This record gives sequence, C-alpha cells and structure tokens, in this order.
Amino acid sequence: MRISSTGEVIMVHSKVVEAPLIQWRSGSTTIVNFDFFSMHSLHLKPKEHRRLFKGHLWSFSNELQALPKDIAAGETVRLYTHDNKFIGSGFYNPHSLIAFRLLSRTGEIPDSDFFRKKILNALDLRKKIYPESSTNSFRVAHGESDGLPGLVIDRFNTAYVLQAFSAGMDRHLPMICDVLSDLFQPTSIVFRNESTIRELEGLPLYKKIVHGSESDASQIIHDNGLRYIINLLEGQKTGFFLDQRDNRRIVRNLARNAETLDVFTSDGGFGLNALFGGATSATMVDISHDALQRAKENAVLNKLSNYSLIQGDAFEVMNRLIGDKKTYDLVIIDPPSFTKSRKNLPSALHAYKKLNRLGLQLVRNGGFLATASCSHHVSEEDFLGAIHQASLSQRKHLRLVFRNSQPADHPVLLSMPETHYLKFACFYVTDM
Repeated sequence: MRISSTGEVIMVHSKVVEAPLIQWRSGSTTIVNFDFFSMHSLHLKPKEHRRLFKGHLWSFSNELQALPKDIAAGETVRLYTHDNKFIGSGFYNPHSLIAFRLLSRTGEIPDSDFFRKKILNALDLRKKIYPESSTNSFRVAHGESDGLPGLVIDRFNTAYVLQAFSAGMDRHLPMICDVLSDLFQPTSIVFRNESTIRELEGLPLYKKIVHGSESDASQIIHDNGLRYIINLLEGQKTGFFLDQRDNRRIVRNLARNAETLDVFTSDGGFGLNALFGGATSATMVDISHDALQRAKENAVLNKLSNYSLIQGDAFEVMNRLIGDKKTYDLVIIDPPSFTKSRKNLPSALHAYKKLNRLGLQLVRNGGFLATASCSHHVSEEDFLGAIHQASLSQRKHLRLVFRNSQPADHPVLLSMPETHYLKFACFYVTDM
C-alpha cells in the first residue's frame, strides 16, 4: 500500500512506504491486486500464541521471533505460531511495543468491504440500544471491542469524528472516510488525532476537518432529554464525553433539591443534568474558559438557570471553596486521565486520593459524592481503595449506592481487559 501526494491510497504487491500526513477527498480510495498471499509472514516464539487463542488481539514485540525493519509501520501481515499454525492477519509496527494487532482470524485484508462490514456490524449493536428518539450521538466503533483495533468512530448528529491509535488504522483513514461517506453521507468528518498514545506508534499529533466546513464541525446533539452545542474540533476527546451518558443520568436521579458542585465540568454535562433533575443550583468548575462558555451556551439552550461558572485549576478551586466554608449536597468529580502508563500508577492514585479528599470536605453530612476515573491503568479496586483512604483521613463514612462503568456504545471485550477503562462510583456520605 502507498499513499500518493494527492492522498490517494493504492494497494499494490510491493511493501508499504512511509505515508505523509493523510489528506482525504471523497472517492480517493483505490484497491489494486492486494491479497492474502502478498503479505509478509511473521512467527511468534513458542507459547506466545496462547493469549491470542483466548481472544486477545495484540502481540507484543518481545513475543515475535523477529522484528523485521523492512516491513513498514502499519503494513498488513500474516501471523503464525512458532510451529507454523496460522493465527490471522493484522497490522504490524516494528517501532511499537504492540507489534501486531489482529484484524481477522480468517486472513481477511483491510479493504473497503472489510471496513464496511465491521462498521455495519458495530452499528447494529448501537441501533438496538439507542433509538434516534433518545439520542443522535454515540460511539459507532470502539476499537478492539468492535474488531477495529486502534480505531474510534463517534457520531454526533450528522458529523463523524475519527481517532486512529495504531499505524495500520492511520494508513487506512482515507479508505475509512470513503466508507463512512458512502454509508452515512456525513456533513462533516473530523480527525482528532491528538492523543499522546499515537507517539508510541511513531505517529504525529494533529486535528483536522477533512470533510465539510468549520461551521459543520459545530453540531447540536440531544441525549436523554438534553441538548448540547458541541465543537468537534475544540471539545474534549472527540468533541463530547459520550462515555458518561449513563452516569449523567444517575447523577440526575440524585440531584433533586441539591446544591451541586460539578468539578471538571467541560461542556457542563453533569452539572446541567443535575439542574435538569431538580437541583436548586449548580456550580460548574473547569480550567478552560472555552469549555465554560460552551457550558453556558448549553444551559441557555436548555433554558436552565441557577448556575455559576468558576474558571481555574480544580485542586486550587476546591481548596478555595473549602477555605470559604462552602458545602454542597452533591459533589461530582470527573477528572481527565491521571496516567497513560503503568509506571505512573502511584502518582495517579495519590492524585485520586487527594482529589476525593477535597471533594469529601465539600460534601454535607448526608450528601452524595459522585466520582470517576478514566485511567485504564487504574483498576476499580485501586480507585475505590484511594477513595476509601481519602474518607478515613476525613473521618467520613461512605456507602456505595451506585457503581458503573462505560456505556453500551463503549463495549468491553471480555478477552481484552484493556478495553475497560471507565470507573464511576456514587457514595452516600455521612460523618463517622
């Protein structure tokens, strides 16, 4: 496969060359004489196939017999056991710890038909769970969980946002855009390839509108009775935190007559749901001025009042509120990930303990603390342990009333614990 100077993807019998930053135009994908037998073959060391045979989709660099440097990052290869039993076809990257990502156990090649089938299969699940009347926005494809390792596709009304976390998927973005264009006729397609995880694959960080205008990248979505104005180029992650949809509904049920504090509010998701659920007030905190402006616009859009906005670092703002003797019936803490690697786990757990200790000082006796972690490397056990330690230091008695994870459009592949990342817990807080 190679990508021409015009952005055209061409699949040929030669090996892959390094691709420039991907440009896309409708109809740009061409498939030419690429088949199973033209792929390079790789072999695992003895016994290193066992995890793959149990349903996992990754092989690591130290598990391969060799790491050929003449096979370019992102090329599709065949993988075999040490004794030449076929495992499947997938993407290879000699520069990444995750050296092989399995695409097909039958040797399928990643062409337009492959991506069309995978996307439609993933869409079938979402259609069964999310009728258009309940929401017009959801994750269409959740990477490995939907058989598309390293790819995220989010729908926001008539626009689609893509993230590629592997070199193989990055090379196929033009083809995937063609498939999306043909299936859905989107008004906008946006790449949000800013995650530092891409650097582990040797990929550049960037964001870009590849189809539609800048105005098309601003969308109004609806979810569980609320509407949101979102900016797909500037909003968090792919434009909005779709993964907290179920947890926002939980908070809504706890919010009646509650004075509410929403820390790391972003576009106002939790705070606005609290107001919608009957909260008497909502104080929304975020370090980003633009995020708070979007939260304000969303409050106006939904005709919600009795809210205030505080811009600043969450730790500093919470300390200031504690100094001012402020307390709330409901405190919500939804921070960004505190670690992208296991080596930073101790510092991440310290941050969660500190953050929840501050939160507990702001919860009234008989109030609720709703808190989350989106750090994959932080297990639920470790997360709850950090909260428990925070409660002991504040002499607070915690009763867990809700425990949740990511929603159904972010499914967890049982054979890949890496696909589970979101932890969410609500506690009834009383003094010891």
